[in-house]
Amino acid sequence: MAADERDTASKTTPHAAAIDFSAFRDPHLVRKLVEHIRETVGSREINLMEVCGTHTVSIGRYGFRSILPRNLHLLSGPGCPVCVTANRDIDRAVALARVPGVTIATFGDMVRVPGSTSSLAAEKAAGHDVRVVYSPLDAVELAAAEPERQVVFMGVGFETTTPAIAASILEADQRGLDNFSVFCVHKTTPAALRAIADDPETAIDGFILPGHVSTITGLAPYRFLPEEFGIPGVVTGFEPVDVLEGIARLAELVVAGTPAVENAYRRGVSDEGNPVARQLVDEVFEPCDAVWRGLGELPSSGLAIRPEFARHDASRRFEVAVEPTREPAGCRCGDVLRGVIAPTACPLFDRACTPETPVGPCMVSSEGSCAAYWRFRDGA
Repeated sequence: MAADERDTASKTTPHAAAIDFSAFRDPHLVRKLVEHIRETVGSREINLMEVCGTHTVSIGRYGFRSILPRNLHLLSGPGCPVCVTANRDIDRAVALARVPGVTIATFGDMVRVPGSTSSLAAEKAAGHDVRVVYSPLDAVELAAAEPERQVVFMGVGFETTTPAIAASILEADQRGLDNFSVFCVHKTTPAALRAIADDPETAIDGFILPGHVSTITGLAPYRFLPEEFGIPGVVTGFEPVDVLEGIARLAELVVAGTPAVENAYRRGVSDEGNPVARQLVDEVFEPCDAVWRGLGELPSSGLAIRPEFARHDASRRFEVAVEPTREPAGCRCGDVLRGVIAPTACPLFDRACTPETPVGPCMVSSEGSCAAYWRFRDGA
């Protein structure tokens, strides 16, 4: 397939007055890309990991696993922030919800994630004040409207959502809202990629790098992949042509043995990312060690609220007794997040564990690998 034909959709820039998304869903381009991928891969066994949960959903929705070569394996990774949140952190959120006078505010997916013996949904059903918000700034307004209650926002997410959390802390601080704090379990993506690249149980030949996260980070944080591990990575978007173009380029890099980090999503991502957003995050947060489900404790992979904003740090403000952590028996979410197994290889998948009765977080989140595989089973 000619490079100029493959790049037709990618030539749209963020500065265009209007983006014609039909170009990114063009059946002709899709067929050409699929054929090009088949020719490039040949008989070689290639493992590619989609890091972002939205990519996992896109791959399932468009049935790519069923139309791409069987020897090209698309593995899900740790790209769902709800899924990688450790049970210990969920248990702490549950303990916070039980504190008299405390309101827990968080995004919808987190409410249903089971901890060791409970969940925020179960605590809400038991009469504790747990509320779903669409933005951390909604939680700030909630604190302003109900000064008699302590509002704790459970901050979960990667680099994409962290600037908004930082902005909410600054907003609460400027308004003098002493009843607003954040239970911060934010994580940063590169540390997880390093852990997977260095994991003897995985054999990743290339990474489909996250589009949303890269709008903030740019490409520099991924450079270690080719430099230290000889693994290429390509940032892609989420439309059919986006995803296939990223896979095609990754396959080319793998087959040629020329690892590099490239950007196939220029209408959404610039190579330098968003330095203003990163500066905002640096003002409020500092790196810390964090525990990831499936990956364990990774150095400097989390974000902690800086001491100057300690009054908005729920971990400093509330001393709570957290129950002993227990992992759900039989659940293999951790192995799914590492790319060691596909969700369908978990013995609980579509048996004890379904979206209606989730055992692990990968079946809860809308971006969870297990939920995506369950929803799009015919294309898996």
